Amino acid sequence: MGVSGSGKSTVGAAVADALGVPFEEGDDLHPEANVRAMSAGTPLTDESRAGWLDEVGRWLASHPAGGVISCSALKRSYRDRLRRHAPDVVFLHLAGSPELVARRQAERTGHFMPARLLPSQYADLEPLEADEAGYVVDVAAGPEEVVEAAVTALTSAG
Repeated sequence: MGVSGSGKSTVGAAVADALGVPFEEGDDLHPEANVRAMSAGTPLTDESRAGWLDEVGRWLASHPAGGVISCSALKRSYRDRLRRHAPDVVFLHLAGSPELVARRQAERTGHFMPARLLPSQYADLEPLEADEAGYVVDVAAGPEEVVEAAVTALTSAG
């Protein structure tokens, strides 16, 4: 989980590979209307995210032996919705400063999410709460270090 540009796809794929489980790019599950809205610079609403979150949740539920999916999961209510499908889901929050993430976002190409929506994502972001299964990993280090920290956190928990 994390804001756009935090490394969810890169780190998620590498973590899945390290753990030997499938990876799914959550952005690929967005309906076309969501992609059009974000491409036009319009932030998604809770309502427009609902169906997408259900798709992500169904993917998680269909992989009971484990899997990694990238998903912003910015709000507690979104994570609660995912847990309705997959109660044992563990979240990995890729956290970074707005300045760092904006810099990384500016360097990437070919993604439909424009950098101008980053402030709206930070405004929506609700950090993991104490009763939520998950870990926070700082993305300030390079991808290899972030993946190593993520795998260590996930495997230490079983």
